[in-house]
Amino acid sequence: MYIYQKTGWPNLIWDDKSILIPLSTARNLQGKLTGKMEAIGFSLREEAILETLTIDLVKSNEIEEEILNSEQVRSSIARRLGMNVSGLIPSDHSIDGMVEMMLDATQKYEQALTKERLCNWHASMFPSGRSSMQKITIANWRKDKDGPMQVVSGAMGKESVHYQAPPAELVNTEMNHFMNWFNSENTIEPVIKSGLAHVWFVTIHPFDNGNGRIARAIADMQLARADRTNKRFYSMSAEIERQKKAYYDILEKTQKGSMDVTSWLLWFLECLIEALEATDEILAKVLIKAKFWEKHAKTLINERQKLMINKMLDAFFGKLNTSIWAKITKCSQDTALRDIQDLMEKDILLKELAGGRSTSYILNTAI
Repeated sequence: MYIYQKTGWPNLIWDDKSILIPLSTARNLQGKLTGKMEAIGFSLREEAILETLTIDLVKSNEIEEEILNSEQVRSSIARRLGMNVSGLIPSDHSIDGMVEMMLDATQKYEQALTKERLCNWHASMFPSGRSSMQKITIANWRKDKDGPMQVVSGAMGKESVHYQAPPAELVNTEMNHFMNWFNSENTIEPVIKSGLAHVWFVTIHPFDNGNGRIARAIADMQLARADRTNKRFYSMSAEIERQKKAYYDILEKTQKGSMDVTSWLLWFLECLIEALEATDEILAKVLIKAKFWEKHAKTLINERQKLMINKMLDAFFGKLNTSIWAKITKCSQDTALRDIQDLMEKDILLKELAGGRSTSYILNTAI
């Protein structure tokens, strides 16, 4: 039996005493982070928000083995938030749809969660009406035309069923219960409500695909309510992706367990604490980028150069050479070489020691 088949569903319970310390720790870190971000100034806050939202969407998709182009994600977010950011590139329609879903959840967190809104999120995630090559029901609850909704792993013929969701005919009733609860003013602590909403939604699994990503968006929406701000400075999805096996293990254990979800909430809170503590890395990265552009505020730099400099500031991996420059900026190798030489003359790029055919360059971040 799964949790939704047991007596008492969906009245989840937990041990308040067990979660008190991690909840207090998380709340304390949230408060400190808000204070720290308020002190760094508008432009740095904006850059931190852009960095966090980009990481969050990319990592939420990586959890589902979907790899997004982070530069396209960043560009799409910046355009939709009206941020004045250099080096933006065009983004695919599918990425724009996922960005719209995430921003609707976190920027409009006070609005009610409705079937129409959830279905709009789903349609924006799958604009072609397909998941990979498979046609799916979009902008509506699943129909289970091909049998029960199951979470499986393993090779064909040796599949292991980790979870089977409620039958399609029960989804509308289950979702009405969930949305009424989520939209209601109740006495549940807001951060705890985020953890409950996450596991409750993914247990119903109302759509043909995208349930995990939407569950995480709903959890982020509730965390925004808990923070009382649409400014996002930490990413739960990044931490969940880092602990992906543990995430799936605790979900499976919870969905096969009793109404007591204390273990899930403890895991969720520890994950939140790790996410909040990881913001120091994001802020350090943002500060390096801000100081760099402040130093070169009056330096003449073209759009190709801005694009590549930002890539390197965002932790460009591998050796940078004229071929890579030309490929990313879509220019000739001669133009790439001129761009690079110009930046070397301006003391922005440095040539690495190895020369000849293996000539490569690094960014001079010395302030």
